Amino acid sequence: MIYLDHAATTPPTREALEAAWPYLTQVTGNPASAHEVGRAAKAGLDLARETVAEVLGCRPGEVVFTSGGTEADNLAVTGISTATPRGRHVVTTAVEHPAVLETALALRQRGFRVDVVGVDATGTVDLDALAALVTDRTTLVSVMTANNEVGTLQPLAEVSALCRAHGVPLHTDAVQAAGHLSLDVDALGVDAVSVSGHKLGGLRGAGFLHVRGAVALDPLLHGGGQERGRRSGTVDVASAVATAVALRRADEARVHEAPRLRALRDDLVAGVLARVPSAVLTGHPVRRLPGHASFCFAGVGGETVLAELERFGVVCSSGSACAADSDDASAVLLAMGIDADLARTAVRFTLGATTTADDVAEVLRVLPAAVGAATVG
Repeated sequence: MIYLDHAATTPPTREALEAAWPYLTQVTGNPASAHEVGRAAKAGLDLARETVAEVLGCRPGEVVFTSGGTEADNLAVTGISTATPRGRHVVTTAVEHPAVLETALALRQRGFRVDVVGVDATGTVDLDALAALVTDRTTLVSVMTANNEVGTLQPLAEVSALCRAHGVPLHTDAVQAAGHLSLDVDALGVDAVSVSGHKLGGLRGAGFLHVRGAVALDPLLHGGGQERGRRSGTVDVASAVATAVALRRADEARVHEAPRLRALRDDLVAGVLARVPSAVLTGHPVRRLPGHASFCFAGVGGETVLAELERFGVVCSSGSACAADSDDASAVLLAMGIDADLARTAVRFTLGATTTADDVAEVLRVLPAAVGAATVG
């Protein structure tokens, strides 16, 4: 099987599994307990927090471990918005992951004004429209680092400069960018960053939120006051350790891995466009994630293409795994101005550590037949 759905999830790395194993089998105490077994668990949790902080260039106390990217996004958007004593005004974009967009829209029920900024045909946020909305009374701006469906990288430096000029906190969903791009929070110019462990080679059901120390944050979960009162509940030490190890490994590897994936991606994109006349590349042609190639194929049934590819031993997706059961056209592609019928033909190839040049060559060999079998009429 050729697995090209790394944006949905990546296989856990050996290093992450080995790091987690002692906390599943031997060091099984509650990290909040004062006895020796609890202190041993807390030591592992503290080391995981320090490891994440080193990669992000932040203080360990600014890292909150969560159950994944969705919770981290929810905690950032709701927690910062409700804790910030100004404005009751949130700005985000039309191509955010639902964990951000739906959370932001839900704040309208609490009396917040929520503005959703459009994007251009490449999926890049409209900076002029954003600038027209952000004021000194804005509570929070949330703009993702990289899009999960089309791979487009957002101009975070420009967004950050705009937010800084108005003193507005900036949150970014970096779930797809982690391991591929630097997550140094000062270089990014952000106040909060969401990351998911299983996109990096960690375990599913784990992640973290970085939130700058000066930024107020209301908890979503109330109880025993763990994570400095920002996320109550007994922390899953094994998963936190696996996430930290996977993050460090991916960050160290990206110096050589990002160029390798970029070269494979470019070969894949060029080959698809050359071999399949109906193929349309979606997302920005240059400013996109290293291992991300997404297309629409006019005149085909998108799900049929996926089924045909799987029959040939190639596993990929139509876009976000979170919307895999929906027959609706992608909201991201619609926001980019793509016709609904064409949007329903979307196919996303996302490459990772296990992807080879032979894998790309095999995809290019079988794709024309798969598209041909799925052609309507």
